Amino acid sequence: MQHRRLGRTGIEVSEIGFGAWGIGGAMWQGAEDTESLRALHTAVDEGVNVIDTALVYGSGHSEKLVGQVVRERSERIYVFSKIPPKNMRWPSHGTLEEAFPSHHIVNCVNQSLANLKLEQLDLIQFHVWDESWLSREEWFETIQDLKRQGKFAYFGVSIDDHRPASAVELVRSGKVDAVQVIYNIFDQSPEDELFPACRQYDVGVIARVPFDEGSLTGTITPETTFPPGDWREHYFSGDRKREVFERARELEKLLGSEVETLPELALRFCLHHPAISTVIPGMRKTEHVRSNVAASDRPALSARMISELRKHRWVRNFYPEN
Repeated sequence: MQHRRLGRTGIEVSEIGFGAWGIGGAMWQGAEDTESLRALHTAVDEGVNVIDTALVYGSGHSEKLVGQVVRERSERIYVFSKIPPKNMRWPSHGTLEEAFPSHHIVNCVNQSLANLKLEQLDLIQFHVWDESWLSREEWFETIQDLKRQGKFAYFGVSIDDHRPASAVELVRSGKVDAVQVIYNIFDQSPEDELFPACRQYDVGVIARVPFDEGSLTGTITPETTFPPGDWREHYFSGDRKREVFERARELEKLLGSEVETLPELALRFCLHHPAISTVIPGMRKTEHVRSNVAASDRPALSARMISELRKHRWVRNFYPEN
């Protein structure tokens, strides 16, 4: 496992981190605690030292599983979590008072620490971000106060779906240590404005959704069905399964001696960019852990391959608006 700096924090994080949304259970059907714990332990065994969770994942269940594993291990594991907006609106919606009033920030941080049974988080993040909030000082004063109390070491934001430019001014403001953003072969938009700003201001970048919720693994076909209650029923609704299947088939034409599988291609694409600190694929099974972490030990993709992948940029938004 290779490591990179998380921006100016100086933390050396594993190139592949553990995305812990799925192990929370809610919205992802089929998560089983015994297997989830096994996957977390396997990840640490394989050199993963970053786990990204959130208070809203399974209403705290993900945090509880993560905390259990972290307390059982002797290795240094960096735990990142997120504060949900008070109005529970994804993407961001409404005023700062509706989303992140000071008392809500404090309560959520304390609840996350209680779920994890840890004294300090390494990184706390707002789970959505709206650029209109940057001019307000209340949220930042609260964050600074909690940081002085030792509740967490660093602060970041998880940027709204497919809106990387919305955090550029925040990066330039110096108020954020890291940003989490959707970045994959289909959504290459963070390269336009966000990544240059992050490199200039030494802000860490956490790449999420590297597999585009599964379409970049090549496992989604027009006949794929999801269990009742699984949120991917909406994400891949209508004709979308056929669309992603056809695009994945085109990407498969690039496989060969340089890259053997689509998941490997997806992860190595994310890792090719120097702005990236860590990539956090969701992992619920041990076999997924082992195949994902292996991408860190492969050589950088060739310039020819990157040039070919540039042709697969796809501007669209499958996420629900609410």
